[in-house]
Amino acid sequence: MNKQQLASKIWESANQMRSKIEANDYKDYILGFIFYKFLSDKQVQFLVKNEFDEQSIKELNEHDEGTLNYVRDEIGYFIGYDNLFSTWIEEGQNFDIAYVRDALSAFGRLINPVHKDLFDGIFNTLETGLSKLGESAAAQTKAARSLIHLINDIPMKGKQDYDVLGFIYEFLISQFAANAGKKAGEFYTPHEVSVLMSEIMADHLKDREKIQIYDPTSGSGSLLINIGQSVEKRLDGENNIRYFAQELKQNTYNLTRMNLFMRGILPNDIITRNADTLEDDWPVDSNKTHEPLRVDAVVSNPPYSQKWDPEFKDKDPRYSPFGLAPKTKADYAFLLHDLYHLKSNGIMTIVLPHGVLFRGGDEGKIRENLIEKNHIDAIIGLPANVFFGTGIPTIILVLKQTRNNDDVLLIDASKGFIKEGKNNKLRACDIKRIVDTVVHRKSQPKFAALVSRQTIRDNGYNLNIPRYVDSSDETENWDIYASMFGGIPDSELATLTPYWQVMPKLKASLFKSISSEYSAFSVEDVKAAITAHKDVQCFHGQYQQAFGDFEDYLKQSLIVELMQVKRSRQQDIISEEIFRRLQGVPLIDKYNAYQVLDDNWQQLGADLEMIQTEGMTTCNKVEPKTVTKKQKGKEVQVQDGWLGRIFPFELVEKTFFEDNLKKIQTIRDRLQAITTEIEDIFNGLSEEDKDSDCINEDRTAFVNADLNKEVKQIKADIKKGESVNEGSFEGKLLAVAKLLTEEKNLKKSLKVADEVLLEATREKITTLNQQEIDQLLLLKWVKPIVHSLDKLPEQVIQSLTNKLQVLADKYEKTYGDIANETQQVEYALADMMGELQGSEFDIQGIKALQSFLKGKTHD
Repeated sequence: MNKQQLASKIWESANQMRSKIEANDYKDYILGFIFYKFLSDKQVQFLVKNEFDEQSIKELNEHDEGTLNYVRDEIGYFIGYDNLFSTWIEEGQNFDIAYVRDALSAFGRLINPVHKDLFDGIFNTLETGLSKLGESAAAQTKAARSLIHLINDIPMKGKQDYDVLGFIYEFLISQFAANAGKKAGEFYTPHEVSVLMSEIMADHLKDREKIQIYDPTSGSGSLLINIGQSVEKRLDGENNIRYFAQELKQNTYNLTRMNLFMRGILPNDIITRNADTLEDDWPVDSNKTHEPLRVDAVVSNPPYSQKWDPEFKDKDPRYSPFGLAPKTKADYAFLLHDLYHLKSNGIMTIVLPHGVLFRGGDEGKIRENLIEKNHIDAIIGLPANVFFGTGIPTIILVLKQTRNNDDVLLIDASKGFIKEGKNNKLRACDIKRIVDTVVHRKSQPKFAALVSRQTIRDNGYNLNIPRYVDSSDETENWDIYASMFGGIPDSELATLTPYWQVMPKLKASLFKSISSEYSAFSVEDVKAAITAHKDVQCFHGQYQQAFGDFEDYLKQSLIVELMQVKRSRQQDIISEEIFRRLQGVPLIDKYNAYQVLDDNWQQLGADLEMIQTEGMTTCNKVEPKTVTKKQKGKEVQVQDGWLGRIFPFELVEKTFFEDNLKKIQTIRDRLQAITTEIEDIFNGLSEEDKDSDCINEDRTAFVNADLNKEVKQIKADIKKGESVNEGSFEGKLLAVAKLLTEEKNLKKSLKVADEVLLEATREKITTLNQQEIDQLLLLKWVKPIVHSLDKLPEQVIQSLTNKLQVLADKYEKTYGDIANETQQVEYALADMMGELQGSEFDIQGIKALQSFLKGKTHD
């Protein structure tokens, strides 16, 4: 089970366990227990590494001051043996909720004073909320026992490449956010938005050896962690990032600290603070120089349009150069706070409601100052409904302390997303397109505009994106001449110029000119004509020339050099190679190709992570496949077959057991045929036949038990010398019985064949040699990417075909054709009315309507 599968399993189980507890509360319990397990396991790993044997670990207690101080000085805290998470598990049914309360109380007492800011009160939310797990101590014990056994399966090995714990923690936070409604915004920024912000900032920071990053409204800490991961991809070495986090809400602040520490970040590189960002600015640094905190990057997703108190803040250096945000909307207060804490070469990104771009008054003045002081670098309009708990339009603002240019890049990214449940979600290709546009700062029709400062001045410092980027769909126009007389306007064919430029002779082969400005199709089957055209074949040839050896490239970079692959960079390396090859292939959108890679990378990356971490032998591992079944009124996990750790059984079967699969398919085909034959026989029965006892009460099917009794009697009669006609009811019953016997035998054969194949596949996976492993990796990793990319040229041609078909349908019928059809219908209706009968008044009305219809058609 890879980390995605394990995370999903834990979430499903946890969601069932929480019963009536609110998702927003339950997250604090399960995440708190996960963190405690992490600290327990981390201490045990430290002790084992430092030659503590099993007996020594069992003797751990806070009265042994020597050991206590040694452990606490090294890892920042101390947990006695009785309070270890693993000890709770060993207690089994003897576990009691009191153990948790005692352990959390002891933990708070035994923190290393040096790391008090990091650990002090970190379990307060869990400790005070334990009572919500049940109405009695017994109920609380039962709920807690279920929780700790659920998360006991999570491997927790601290900072390493195979970051299972961090992934699961983040996954659970996102799932709880999706179920927490409006409260989700307090602790979570959707992963895709977080990645977008992180990638923009990481590109700016890529040449630095050490960096400091700060989130003044840190929530769960996910934004900080994503920036760290994006930056690490571009930096060499480890422990070169320092994290600063500030959060107002206590329980959310605890999430920040847990999340950061579990990622293996050194305690000295985690500086956190539980305070109101706007009222209580970050304190001066520890050397008492009274210098404000200055960092390389600030990221934030503050509460939108929150009330605040600007009184007496006009002298605050954070706000005084720009102005004070109105008391009803603190959006610009958060922005100015972030900007103040940037180094001169720093960068910040902040999520804010769309209104900050155009609202007037105090906000308008602040916006003017930001523009004139040249701090706003880019504005990105996001799709609606991308955040949990709110559907309001939002933007990402990118600001810098010092810029070399004085224009502003405005991006309308509101239309790039997929629908997922109630929310919209940025795709990988959407993120990549936005990041590339910010990095390269180029205008793009319908997407991005580079706007000069003077243009912004001329617009009264209004930064509303639609003023500068028209992303609206083209309005459909109808040509009057073509609507009346037919043909396709050349002006509408000109909208397809990019296709005609790449395939210069195609247009002439599809159309004939019928006047100076109109054309008509010269072919019957448009699709066939396009597909067969030499220019289209040449277009496909361009793609094949660029990508003909791409499979070999992927095989070399992913399989031959598997153990040397730098996972954090490999997807970017491959995407750059795809972009390079596509430079010689027009019409194909490189971001569509990027999405193909990302869609396949999710599974590929998980496999790569396991293999590099656990070694090639993980390719030979199989694990029990468990399903939930009810036994004696309880849901229990039981084994139902096997799962390959890396290779799905289906892939191995198709590759090495083709004959077995054919045999099984033959049996299944025959079983399906038997079902059809029985249905045909039943449908051929007379209504009298269906009165038989061997037909069910609904008269829809045979009753097998009664049918067998009837057949037994028929066979007895045959033995006595009676004859049975094949087409008689008795003959049909004999035929059905024969088919049912065959079906029963085939099902037995199918079961045996499935079991034989399952065991053969399991045995094959466990004995795969390197050549066979490489063959399967090629089929699982490389072939799907290559096949999906190979479809892109055909998608381009299909798009052209569809657009031409739309034009053909649009002007296929002229107004005259439609008028004639209408006339014919009216005449036919009038004639039919002559056959109607009714009262004297009815007949007069009908004649008047007939006259109207026929008279109208003569006008």
